[in-house]
Amino acid sequence: MSKRRRARRLVIQGLSCLDVQGPKAWDLVISFMEDSRETPETVAMAKQFLEQAFADREACDVLLARHARHWDLSRLALVDRNILRLATSELRDGETPFKAVISEAIALAKEFSSAESPRFVNGVLDAIARELRGGAAAESDEEDLNSGSAEQ
Repeated sequence: MSKRRRARRLVIQGLSCLDVQGPKAWDLVISFMEDSRETPETVAMAKQFLEQAFADREACDVLLARHARHWDLSRLALVDRNILRLATSELRDGETPFKAVISEAIALAKEFSSAESPRFVNGVLDAIARELRGGAAAESDEEDLNSGSAEQ
């Protein structure tokens, strides 16, 4: 498993804790990450992802609310909501290719959530990626995104 995936696993756990406990649990989450069996490099990467996703959560939630049609964010499964937040933050950042972000989110959903979650995560993130790319420009990549997730 790559360092980035291992870092994302820590972040999903941290974001879920913060989602339930609020910002007051920040130090506990950081301690949890530091006490994990991950390398210092992976923990540092996880902290960076966590800081970015947590700071960006309001903007991410706006996108998620728009694209998770018929779902109130507060009613989404805790893990799914935080997988989507992390991935949306990464999509907004633009440093990682969209296809890679979506594939990683699908893998996390397969590992941590229900059987239906990977498909849901894929659909929401695909719509967000299309919006962030400017709609029409992303439509040419839609088949690539969907075919990549089907192989997972």
